[in-house]
Amino acid sequence: MKKQRLLSLNMKNLMIVIASIFILNSCSDKDQLIGKWDDVIKLSTKHVDLEAKTDSATITTKGDGWWIDAITFEDSIYSYYGREDINLESHSFRIIEKHFLVEKRDKNTLFVKINENNTEDDRVMNITFEAGDYFDYVNIQQAGK
Repeated sequence: MKKQRLLSLNMKNLMIVIASIFILNSCSDKDQLIGKWDDVIKLSTKHVDLEAKTDSATITTKGDGWWIDAITFEDSIYSYYGREDINLESHSFRIIEKHFLVEKRDKNTLFVKINENNTEDDRVMNITFEAGDYFDYVNIQQAGK
């Protein structure tokens, strides 16, 4: 009788240990890291080459909940948070600076125009997109004369 109880107790313990291992193992989520987002913007391109003359490009997205985080042009960084004249969360807005125009035409289209480059050096613009905790960017290079 004692052997039977001991065997029964060991089987229960073994079942508890096995069940615990399965439960603890199923709680592991190594594939989905906290704070890591999938690409929710889905840019049509991440690099654009423009000619030295006034030139433009249209970039499309498959995602529609994005906004512009920042624009770098040559050695300057432009941020538009808090500006009353630009609503970054709307489906359309225009950013007009001395050397460029960036226009969100609808929820999936961004138009970029850079004025003529009269220098010998290439000019570089980076536009950073944001959607929640996901960031992506487009690099635009304009040739020099």
